[in-house]
Amino acid sequence: MTRAVHISVDEVELAEELVGEQGRTATPDIAEYALWLGDDALILAQQLGAWIAHAPELEEDVALANIALDLLGHARSLLRYAGTADERTEDDLAYFRDEPDFRSAWLFEQPNGDFAHTIARQLAASTYLLALYERLQASSDPVLAAVAGKAVKEVAYHRDHAVQWTKRLAGGTDESRRRMITAIDDIWPYVDELFGDEPLIDRLGDAAVRPSTLRASFDETIAAVFAEAELEAPTRFVASGGGRRGEHFPTLGYLLAEMQMLARQHPGATW
Repeated sequence: MTRAVHISVDEVELAEELVGEQGRTATPDIAEYALWLGDDALILAQQLGAWIAHAPELEEDVALANIALDLLGHARSLLRYAGTADERTEDDLAYFRDEPDFRSAWLFEQPNGDFAHTIARQLAASTYLLALYERLQASSDPVLAAVAGKAVKEVAYHRDHAVQWTKRLAGGTDESRRRMITAIDDIWPYVDELFGDEPLIDRLGDAAVRPSTLRASFDETIAAVFAEAELEAPTRFVASGGGRRGEHFPTLGYLLAEMQMLARQHPGATW
């Protein structure tokens, strides 16, 4: 005889999904750094969620949704920790900050475009994030180290997914290759900002990872992927960036308007 098992989402405490010491309070500088990383993850998760029911294959609907959920988990832990500095919740930071208060880099703010553009963005983002989280596991801040320890396993899959699709599109039809080359040309100007050393990094010491030290690893990994896919690294302009200082790519405002609309129309609502 099979016994029915009742499971209710009301019994699940969302706080149990968060990583790190729940009672620890971030310093203002640590909170700012956590916003950098949390906003990158949050914005990219929101972007990828738009592919659900629109991906080129049913399996990709699920794959991109799972990647988005992983990133949302990283964002929740990082934003919760950032909020301890001034008694704000993760929802306060996600839904009730205005555009200049976000700290995401321009790469993560790039529109989805076609599928090739999303894959090019994923290739750059996941390669950077994997190098970052591998190093951040040694952070002197235990919460950042714990978040990195969980994230590194998931981002490794994200990178593998992007690498496989990059090679598949570049080695597919003439049209898929053309789109992949165009996507890389369009996305790559926004890569350099990821490796800029802002003054905050000097103040954080061994609690953070110095972005410029990740560039060699990133370039080596990308060069290997491009060589296998018979692609060339773009030599176009370098975007000015400014996301870490609250200066954002023009499309971020539209994304935030959609993401924040319900929470702002019904503040404090529960369901």
